[in-house]
Amino acid sequence: MYSTGHEVWCTEMFQPSATVFLHRKEAATNEDIIESYKEVPKSEVLSEIGGISVEKWQREWDKTTKGAITKEYFPVVTERLKMKININQNFTTMVTGHGNIRSYLHRFKISETPICPCGTTDQTIDHLLFQCELLNKERDNLISTVLKTDVWPISKDKRIRKHLKIFARFTNEISFDKLKGV
Repeated sequence: MYSTGHEVWCTEMFQPSATVFLHRKEAATNEDIIESYKEVPKSEVLSEIGGISVEKWQREWDKTTKGAITKEYFPVVTERLKMKININQNFTTMVTGHGNIRSYLHRFKISETPICPCGTTDQTIDHLLFQCELLNKERDNLISTVLKTDVWPISKDKRIRKHLKIFARFTNEISFDKLKGV
């Protein structure tokens, strides 16, 4: 029989105290048990706990009906956690659909209309990315850079994974004041 003490510790959490005492006594007196004083590094424990947490987070992320736009950009939690993203208001607006966008503001009766000042359709994230005439210059820069190595249109998660810098630049160049139609 081999024990690191881990088996005894695990069973202690679920056994009555008399049983715990017997397990401890058996572990201390059994000649067949090989003692091991190997300590598990704190970093290993934290890594394992972190992995379990991320797995749970992913399961919850997959199940939720909230954050549909954000899920299109970041479908895999571990990939998002590896990214170094300079988050600002414009970037957040574009990857969540929450912020200074008429369709969003109209839902809360903050804006009188969801229609974009360009006059073609509701002002949504996809409208801004693909259609809005007010963003032609910014979009053309994004598209021309993406086309050097990819096709257009490109999925939102691939846009973030492969073209994060140019997408971030695109979001930073958007003047949401201009898009308010003020």
